Amino acid sequence: MVVARSSRDPFIAPFTSGARLGQSFLIAPRGAPPRLGFLTPMERDEAARGGLDLFTPEELDVERWARGGADPPTLLGNVLSRALHLMELAPAQLALAGQESAGVVRGVCALLEGEGWSFQPGEQIVYRLRKCKTPEQLEGIRLAANGAGAALRLVGELLAAASERDGELWLGAERLRVARLRREIASVMPEHGLEQPDGNIVAPGADGAVPHSIGDDQRVLVPRESLVVDLYPRGELFADCTRTFCVGEPPEPLAAAHAAVVEALALARERTRPGIRGWDLQRNVCRHFEAAGYPTPISHRGTTRGYVHGLGHGVGYEVHEEPSFKEEAGDDGLLEAGDVVTLEPGLYEPEAGWAVRLEDLYALGEDGVENLTPLPTELDPRAW
Repeated sequence: MVVARSSRDPFIAPFTSGARLGQSFLIAPRGAPPRLGFLTPMERDEAARGGLDLFTPEELDVERWARGGADPPTLLGNVLSRALHLMELAPAQLALAGQESAGVVRGVCALLEGEGWSFQPGEQIVYRLRKCKTPEQLEGIRLAANGAGAALRLVGELLAAASERDGELWLGAERLRVARLRREIASVMPEHGLEQPDGNIVAPGADGAVPHSIGDDQRVLVPRESLVVDLYPRGELFADCTRTFCVGEPPEPLAAAHAAVVEALALARERTRPGIRGWDLQRNVCRHFEAAGYPTPISHRGTTRGYVHGLGHGVGYEVHEEPSFKEEAGDDGLLEAGDVVTLEPGLYEPEAGWAVRLEDLYALGEDGVENLTPLPTELDPRAW
């Protein structure tokens, strides 16, 4: 059973074919077709887009409970009880998933437990069901990747057009700040039907040296520093892509790190294929960086400089999903045809105030691997 506040919930979205629904749920009995429930009559046409058998609000007696003034947990609990009854399911164990609020879920579970139902976590079931992407889902990711690429190309063009004045970068008559680049990125997304629900990273210098720092909007960019731009927009599904720029001649340590990261990305890409584990790719990249003299999570556990994070992750209805590249992932870390994964090696030097991260998005097929973000990797924005 998936219980969702809306069809944008990543646990129910894979089953709704892009339908726009409010509060909704899915019940998938073992050995029987799943059914989708919605609570508002105005959404009947949207609900039908998913092609699933439906529970209508009339069948679920939604109006009766709403008219009686039931609080949200009681209303939803009685609706779900009615749905289970209509499916002729006897009380048993339910694997429960979804992102409905904790208070509502607790009340729903209490009501259904009173009828004999018991619960266990069901997220892992959905993770596995949505891991390998359908052609339609892959197309949704490709569209988001195209939008991310268009935004990164615009960033490159703007940086290439910038001029230096008194040690700062200017674009036209104004200092070039992080906020300007973020506005320009935001302007591109609607053209591709995308939004940025989790924001983005535009992180110069020392900000970029802390991997998840989003960057200070008021920061003025300066020549010869690193600028990490990490975009993860969403349409129906997410994409994820990162590039690092430097306006002017990069300092030697930054140039050397960039060359090592480019090599790491090529190494990982060459070895990425169905049947390999994400952890094996991570281990190979760590060996590459260690040979170049950089600390890694394997050689220096907990390091905050050098290579400090995992190599990649699955992408789809969430920015981070399976397959996992962690050592403990087991079978969940096995790459398969149909997976969409990132590869994102990076090097960070907080004390010196620079960073390099390059991230591409790959679709794994039976016959090969497709790069969904085929963008330049050069530091120099003039290459864009």
